[in-house]
Amino acid sequence: MTKEKRRQAEKIYLILSGLFITSLVTSNLIFQKFFTWSPFGIYNFELSVGIIAYPFTFLVTDIISEIYGKKRANQLVKAGIYASAFALLIVIVSTSAKATTWSPINDAEFKKVFGFTFIAVGASLAAYLLAQFLDVQIFHYWKRITKGKHLWLRNNFSTFSSQLVDTATILLLLCTFGVIEWDLFGILLLNGYVFKVIFALFDTPVVYAVVYLMRKYFQLEGHGAEIDF
Repeated sequence: MTKEKRRQAEKIYLILSGLFITSLVTSNLIFQKFFTWSPFGIYNFELSVGIIAYPFTFLVTDIISEIYGKKRANQLVKAGIYASAFALLIVIVSTSAKATTWSPINDAEFKKVFGFTFIAVGASLAAYLLAQFLDVQIFHYWKRITKGKHLWLRNNFSTFSSQLVDTATILLLLCTFGVIEWDLFGILLLNGYVFKVIFALFDTPVVYAVVYLMRKYFQLEGHGAEIDF
């Protein structure tokens, strides 16, 4: 691979990393709003709006795992931890700053929106650590077993397993700390996991398309070939 293409590969990695971190941090900040979604009138989902952004993190880690390798994927997961912790620090400082009399958002309103952010980010980080590292480990386990073939298998198997762990862990912690009532645990677990599974199934063609184009452009020969930095 030429130096120019290596630079381009690095730029793409940075762009994907930016999308990953934005999705992760945003999902933690907006989680307190819930909405309903009824696809084709088949089932009525009740979900946090945070779930809209979060599945993109698994899409990105699967692409990076496939093209850039396990080491780069784990580096991204760690970067997400630092970004979430820094976002939490900013929220804490912003909450402690007293609002002016003419501020469009007063202290009470601000605290109502971001008051549970500390608990949410803590719960999210715990779930995130378990789920994302599990996602990377399972992805590369199946990649090794299948000798780099059957991308759809490792993409879905890794996401199905890690998303169940993620959804259960974060809801368990949010219920334990009183952010969400325990009687909502079962339905939110079902809704959240099924939504993520549906997303994972629909994102498989996206993963295939991105991986195909990147392999072709960077001339990665053979199943499972990765960009070696």
